[in-house]
Amino acid sequence: MVAPGPTTQSSPTSSLPRQGADLTTAGVRYCTWAPEVRCVSVHVQPVGGGAERRVELEPRAGGFHAALDRAGQAGDRYLYCLEGAKRLPDPASRWQPNGVDGPSMVIDPTAFTWTDALWNAPAFRDLVIYELHVGTFTPEGTFRGVIEHLPELKKLGVRAIELLPIGDFPGSRNWGYDGVMLFAPARVYGTPDDLRALVDAAHAMEIAVILDVVYNHLGPHGNRLRDYSRHYFDSTRQTPWGDALHFDGPGSGPVRALFCQNVQYWIAEFHVDGFRLDATHAIHDRSGQHILRELRDTAHAFGAFAIAEDERNEETLLSRDGFHLDGAWADDFHHSIEASISDASIYRGRFSGKIVELVEILQHGWTRRPPAPQRAQLSPHQFICCISNHDQVGNRPHGDRLHTMTSAAAYRAASALLCLLPGVPMLFMGQEWAASSPFLYFTDHPEAVGRLVSVGRKRDLMRFDIYARAMAGRPHLDPQDPAAFLASKLRWDECEGLAHRQMFELYQRALALRAVVAFSRAENFPDFSVGEPAVGVLAIRGDDSSGQWLLLFDPHGGSRLALDETELTATQGKWEIALSSNEARFGGDGPARRDPTRQSVAFVGPELMLLRGARS
Repeated sequence: MVAPGPTTQSSPTSSLPRQGADLTTAGVRYCTWAPEVRCVSVHVQPVGGGAERRVELEPRAGGFHAALDRAGQAGDRYLYCLEGAKRLPDPASRWQPNGVDGPSMVIDPTAFTWTDALWNAPAFRDLVIYELHVGTFTPEGTFRGVIEHLPELKKLGVRAIELLPIGDFPGSRNWGYDGVMLFAPARVYGTPDDLRALVDAAHAMEIAVILDVVYNHLGPHGNRLRDYSRHYFDSTRQTPWGDALHFDGPGSGPVRALFCQNVQYWIAEFHVDGFRLDATHAIHDRSGQHILRELRDTAHAFGAFAIAEDERNEETLLSRDGFHLDGAWADDFHHSIEASISDASIYRGRFSGKIVELVEILQHGWTRRPPAPQRAQLSPHQFICCISNHDQVGNRPHGDRLHTMTSAAAYRAASALLCLLPGVPMLFMGQEWAASSPFLYFTDHPEAVGRLVSVGRKRDLMRFDIYARAMAGRPHLDPQDPAAFLASKLRWDECEGLAHRQMFELYQRALALRAVVAFSRAENFPDFSVGEPAVGVLAIRGDDSSGQWLLLFDPHGGSRLALDETELTATQGKWEIALSSNEARFGGDGPARRDPTRQSVAFVGPELMLLRGARS
């Protein structure tokens, strides 16, 4: 586990009551926050049937309402009633068996039998993250469906799975970013115990579990927080998806507490190992203790880690004197690679895709170079790199995967670079075998909201000339059309095809080499060297007690390099090939031409070559 950081005990939010329905030996304790409401009652449908039970909640300090239902038990379904009028599900519901508009259910978190008592998560620098969407990862689209394929992920070399948001959402299909129930695993994926079974099975395979959580907004339908209090949102601050959540100013304490309690909940009751915090640039807080720091401290206090997704490339996200999050998505790497190897990239222009740009990214984590004092605080493994993720694939009109937008050789080379680079690699489900299925944007909102989503989606895509031309030639599927969801499901049977097996073997072999390659798991940026020893060739060099290692990457082919002419590429002995992305076993036509005597390399086409120093 990550070593615990500062606890939240000194935070004023840590002592606030826990919201939700908690099963105790004396019955079910209900608690909710509704500071503008005078009376709250809970209407309970007993699990065994019988007459509805009504329990009046007592007003408590700070706008909380709480009571103990001595007849309550697991399986009871309930709704809160505000001011004797509105009947609403619990915003801290642990499960919504009939959807986000239906009654909440009392859950017994101790009924599941865990087997992971000896589990310890990998060190952060050793992570290999595999991002997946539960609903499209398997035909079943369930938590237990994921369990069936954990052996393949273990064989691949995955050390952590990252689940796209699982908080319950309206309808039967969604990416998860329209979630409205922070504590309730989506009922379309299974029960809370099904999720526990997935985490337990992953730990048995030595795979950590990361949850993608959305703490910057709630979805457009089924969001009940505003019914409980106007203080949950700040209408003066907007996100691209609506009003921002209220994390500072008067009345924000219980809001902050609810989200910190959410972090504690997933760790304590589901044994989750870490969190990916969605769009942290849209989380607004001007208080003395930024909510990001409090969320990070909460995660660390319970042995978990926190990763940011943030478009600002701010060093304060990661530095010790800033929020000190464990990691951040390094989108610049993705954008530069895509601009380099694909004519269909929307990032061409913003990113050059040239080797000098990749060198800067690998040297500093981002293209914008941080000041020296802060740079010294950062580590390569704080940067999560990818060549595909749900956003980059799913926000293309037809959900095209990168391997369909470039040559097979270029995709192999970029894939091998991802697996071996300093930092933490992240794969998006199916990229390891060049899956043929797209990953499209899909929703299942009520008709009125759905129409707005469909119109907005088309408008957003038409902003890009490349996408507008693609849509003119082939219309995109409406997100509300069930076909968009069904087309996005992985086709596991195609893994047996020769080309798919060869791609899988490349990923498997390259990830296995991460364990021994000096620069792949570097603790500090000075521990390895990066440069462009010849025009069009990226080189990464790292030496340690295991030997000398040199990675050469030519994304286009045609480059020539004399290895003994630069300090970055020279060796006292000779270089031997440890891996080439163009080996026949990976679907290539053989490694680059080499002259061992002169220690020179001539790249014919796109290729990554990993060399290991050997004694003369």
